[in-house]
Amino acid sequence: MRVWGLLGLLASTQVWAEACVVHSQAERVSVEVCQQNRTIPPKLFKEGFCRPNLPGQQVEVQFLAQCPKGAYGICRGARVERMPYEQDIHYYGVASDAAYLKPFCEQNSQGQWILP
Repeated sequence: MRVWGLLGLLASTQVWAEACVVHSQAERVSVEVCQQNRTIPPKLFKEGFCRPNLPGQQVEVQFLAQCPKGAYGICRGARVERMPYEQDIHYYGVASDAAYLKPFCEQNSQGQWILP
């Protein structure tokens, strides 16, 4: 009985080796983030989390095994409200955006802001 309980716990905390880079572009704004999956079921990650609905913006998504280096900040263990899943969000581009992304990460996403 103990072995099955331990296996269930390990399966529920498994970190998936997958990431997606989302690049969105509007008239004057270009944003690039990479979402590294931690506990999201693979199909939900690819078809939901990596497919943002951003009306009026051009969006490109690229799937990778892991997020590339070069992020100025990472929100580790970020959660979406009312969902039990976690991901690490890597931010690229304008480092001064960390002034509002760090508090959002820690307060709204219940994540931990780290500097790579």
